[in-house]
Amino acid sequence: MENIWNKLKLGLSDYCQKNGFHQVILGLSGGLDSAITAVLAADTLGGKNVKAVMMKTCYTSDLSLKIARKIAELNHLDFQELDIEPLIQTETSFLEQAFDDDVKGLTLENLQARIRGQILMAFSNQTGGLVLACGNKSEALTGYCTLYGDTCGGLMPIGNLYKTTIFELAKWRNSLNMVLPDEVITRAPSAELAEGQKDENTLPPYAVLDRILKLMVDEQKSVEEICSLGFEPATVQRVQQLVQRSAFKRKQMADALPL
Repeated sequence: MENIWNKLKLGLSDYCQKNGFHQVILGLSGGLDSAITAVLAADTLGGKNVKAVMMKTCYTSDLSLKIARKIAELNHLDFQELDIEPLIQTETSFLEQAFDDDVKGLTLENLQARIRGQILMAFSNQTGGLVLACGNKSEALTGYCTLYGDTCGGLMPIGNLYKTTIFELAKWRNSLNMVLPDEVITRAPSAELAEGQKDENTLPPYAVLDRILKLMVDEQKSVEEICSLGFEPATVQRVQQLVQRSAFKRKQMADALPL
């Protein structure tokens, strides 16, 4: 884990220096991916050079707010909390008139993510900072992300790390000194774009998903070969479909730091 962390720090530092960025900007959601990205940025550039914005909606839990505030405090981030619910309501009403119909579930979920992306890019234009996308490899490969929303940014620092590796990396970094509240590591992952939403309502459990993805993508094994190792055929086929159908998203994502 130390080797991975040092490579990420070196990669982020080098990218910022070569492109003339002195500050980075990210959305701090209270989830693990944005948390570890924020800590990485603070370790690399210093907390005062990390603009972390918590953009809350009616679906944002009290726990997420508490976690985001604590991460900002522990890492001395330039932290700001914004209530974006009025923007969501305004755009929802506008779209209902445009569609002559109710704004349906996925449309509303993606609208929230894109409003957040819009705000982060506005901060970038205003201050000259680099927006960091906080996605991981598991999400990128399966398309569990919103184009022009949480994929916004010039660089995706943890984009080559599977979610299960990020859990281990977070535990390792916390073993050096407390930079993350325990809850951000132990809570069930959720995008919090809908009531009661959890990642594993949409994806297989990450422990299973990542093992399949490593075999399928990194080792280029066929569905049949993966199933022969004891994985449920329906799950393997579903993962294959997700990977294939989301290729267009990956073509538009920010570069990930190499490992």
